[in-house]
Amino acid sequence: MTSENLTRAEAQERSSFLSTSHYDVKLDLTKGPKTFLTESTIYVNATEARETFVDLIAPEVLEITLNGETLDNPGERFDGARVQLPALKVGENVITIRANGAYMNTGEGLHRMVDPVDNEVYLYTQFEVSDARRMYANFEQPDLKATFAFTITAPAHWRVISIAPSPEPVPAGEDSDGQPIATWTFEKTPKISTYLTALIAGKYEGYDGTITSRNGREIPAGVYARASLAPYLDGEYIVSIAQQGFEFYENLFDYDYPFPTYDQIFVPEYNMGAMEHPGAVTFVERYVFRSAVSDAIRERRDLTILHELAHMWFGDLVTMKWWDDLWLNESFAEFASTLSSARATRWTNAWTTFAGSEKAWAYSQDQLPSTHPIVADMVDFDAVETNFDGITYAKGASVLRQLVAYVGEESFFKGLRAYFKKYEWQNTTLNDLLDELEATSGRDLRSWSKLWLETTGVNTLRPEIDRNNDGTVASFAVLQSAASEHPTIRPHRLKIGGYSLEGGVVTRTVSVETDIDGERTEIADLAGKKADLWLINDEDLTYAKVRLDDDSLAFALEHLRDIDDELARTLVWSATWDMTRDAELPSRRYLDLLLKNIDREKDSSVLRTLLGRLDLVGTRYAAPADRAEREKKVASALWELTQGADGGSDQQLQFLESYLQFAGKDDLDTVKGLFDGSLTLADREIDTDLKWQITIALAALGAIDEAGIDEVLASDDTQNGRKSALTAKAAIPTAEAKAAAWKKTVGEDTLANEHLTCAIVGFNRASEELRAPYIDPYFEMIEKAWASRSSEIANRLIQGYFPGQYPSEEIVAKADEWLASHEDAIYGMRRPVLEGRDSVARAVRVQNADK
Repeated sequence: MTSENLTRAEAQERSSFLSTSHYDVKLDLTKGPKTFLTESTIYVNATEARETFVDLIAPEVLEITLNGETLDNPGERFDGARVQLPALKVGENVITIRANGAYMNTGEGLHRMVDPVDNEVYLYTQFEVSDARRMYANFEQPDLKATFAFTITAPAHWRVISIAPSPEPVPAGEDSDGQPIATWTFEKTPKISTYLTALIAGKYEGYDGTITSRNGREIPAGVYARASLAPYLDGEYIVSIAQQGFEFYENLFDYDYPFPTYDQIFVPEYNMGAMEHPGAVTFVERYVFRSAVSDAIRERRDLTILHELAHMWFGDLVTMKWWDDLWLNESFAEFASTLSSARATRWTNAWTTFAGSEKAWAYSQDQLPSTHPIVADMVDFDAVETNFDGITYAKGASVLRQLVAYVGEESFFKGLRAYFKKYEWQNTTLNDLLDELEATSGRDLRSWSKLWLETTGVNTLRPEIDRNNDGTVASFAVLQSAASEHPTIRPHRLKIGGYSLEGGVVTRTVSVETDIDGERTEIADLAGKKADLWLINDEDLTYAKVRLDDDSLAFALEHLRDIDDELARTLVWSATWDMTRDAELPSRRYLDLLLKNIDREKDSSVLRTLLGRLDLVGTRYAAPADRAEREKKVASALWELTQGADGGSDQQLQFLESYLQFAGKDDLDTVKGLFDGSLTLADREIDTDLKWQITIALAALGAIDEAGIDEVLASDDTQNGRKSALTAKAAIPTAEAKAAAWKKTVGEDTLANEHLTCAIVGFNRASEELRAPYIDPYFEMIEKAWASRSSEIANRLIQGYFPGQYPSEEIVAKADEWLASHEDAIYGMRRPVLEGRDSVARAVRVQNADK
């Protein structure tokens, strides 16, 4: 039986008696479209003469050599995921394993894609958490660091990139088709973990830049993408963002960039936003802009660039010992990238974006039944796979910001500088970091850690205010509560702001910084103060849901657009949104608040967040009897907002894109006019990607057939065009189109990861009547999908097809029935159903509160 799921206990046992020093990895990528030849030579030191195993996922093992002796029957030593070895000798051992490896189309391991534009092959790797073993045999655990030397044989016209400077290729003859091949022999890398190794190979083209380190080094910094996308790369700008990040981080951390290169490569069919391979960062291709995009997406790309750069220190230089501390990697990078974005780039409102987007993600995730402590109990690889979520990233970053407020910024970064110097090129745990922060701050952080990092749930803070006859505060207290299933009450360092209407503008007139602890905290400093709006957690320093007192809520609903501070306005948006999600504020009131004030928001990221909420209150949060009328109302409002926005503006683009999601039968003439050009918008070109959005809207309305979609595809027969065509065809509102999409994704296993998701997205643009026949088949397919597909593809199917578009008690009951009958099933399979069920149950509660 294949044993792909390595446990923490197994990893600890293995590292208790062996250490790795170096890998020589040789790959031959000229053997055809399905497999490649992989040879891994591992230098291991053992303190005991014990048997062990090497990790490898591959179709077959060809040869195993241990200390110069070729082992008999290599196939019998291999179960598909582990190569069993006889007892190592005490001291240095040399292990060589040759195998045929398999290319993937799931975004895991060594992914292979053929570009339809030029038929060029593109490869890249994605190894986190445990997929380096899909490319070469290794000890797949982060604490067994080593140096690596890669030797790659590939078509001679390719660019080959890894985590060491790219060498000049040496001719190596011809492949079986007579095409020239070459060999790239890379230098030895610094000491890193297996999951951080990388290979990117193919006809990647782009921009060759440099970045200047503070020590004067000129670091090669290329920006590359597929040849057909390379003309759209703004490589000079991308390098400039990285340069700003270099300057900020090197000074803040007092540690020079630790690697010799810094390439940034945009790769196709990518599962993640990016990955922090040392000096060879990979990014999702949607960050290559071939058409107009909102500033929100541009800000997100720049933030991602800075996020991955932060990992060069926190994650790559100093690495977690085991995946329990995954949050430290991701939370720190999330916090540091927002800090650097706000202080070192043009995105000075980055903390406003963080409050409206990242923290909203964290609050939502933390209220799901799948929530977990920030320091999660990662017992095995399966557990790690399920925890790349809003807790690990956004809640952790929010709590780090609270920690900075708690110990002071100077003490925090002084401790961090000591941590990098003390543990460079090593593996650490949370306690190692806390030791350094305690030493610089003088604070006892163990109790703080237990309350914040080792428990679950989000607290709610609400004001209790008694006012005098003249409106001044007689007494002011902050009440703290917690959900019954997560009862922890935490300490908070925060600010309370008072805002008053003066001359038509709502501005901050009172500010008090204070400590909150326990269920009730009196704020004596506010006695005698007066304000129209009291905002707990002003400036967003802590992690908690916030409520407004009745007078402040009434004032905010009337004067939201008049608040002059963008972050304060975002916090009011967030507080009222939390009330809506918790069924305390009717969703129709939040809808009215949105439609009345959304045009006030000029910040692109804030606008994007609000339009996402508009999508919910306009559809799933509407009572079923009101939904059709509400969707019509929202579509009409969005078209009016589109026409009223400045020509060519960010607002105009975002309003238009949202309108195309809501467009119904009454909008058909408008959408047709946009499609055929008979209707135009001021200073707005209908570029390639916008044309596809219009096409998908037409398809969902039944106003274009497959032949018409193919005509659009003929003008954009690219990877992006083919994915959009999949969405459009699956969106056609017929039983036949839905059946075809279901068969293509569930019944067959031919689509690559992104193509699969595009078909699912189109399928879900359906009426309740078209969607209903697939509720039972959904629950029937879950086990089969989990058993027969990779974890990435199975998750895309189970999450993507969960029937949550039309929330009802029936869906909740069916999910409960499935969960009850699969209590002992692997958690990774159950989790999407648990979360989908909870989201539907919440939507039903919100609907009921709206009646």
